[in-house]
Amino acid sequence: MLNRVEAGLIGQNEAEKFLTGKGYRILERNYRVKSGEIDLIARDGEYIVFIEVKTRTNLLYGYPCEAVGGVKQRRIRQTALHYITRHRLSGDFRFDVVEVLKQKDGAPEITHLENAF
Repeated sequence: MLNRVEAGLIGQNEAEKFLTGKGYRILERNYRVKSGEIDLIARDGEYIVFIEVKTRTNLLYGYPCEAVGGVKQRRIRQTALHYITRHRLSGDFRFDVVEVLKQKDGAPEITHLENAF
C-alpha cells in the first residue's frame, strides 16, 4: 500500500506524461515559495498553465478535484503571482486541475479540468 506522498508523486508523474502527450511543455515541477506550492507549471500554446494534481486510490473522500477548495485555490493564485512576478511574465494564464484516480489494476484514470478556477 502506498503512502500519501508516494501516491502523490506517482500521480504527478502520470499527470506530467499525460500533459506532455497533449503537447504541453513542462516548465517547473513542485514550485515552492512561502505562500504555497504549485505541482506543475507548463506552457500550452500561448498560455502559462498552473496545474494542481490530485491523486486518489479510491473515492471514499470524493473526487480528487473536490479537494481543491477556496483556501487551496487562493494559495495557488498567490504562488502563481510570485512566479509571474519573479519571471516577469505577461500574457495569458490559466489554472488547471488534473485528477489521477488509480484503478485496482494500477492503471491511472486521468481527468484534465482546464480553466478549473
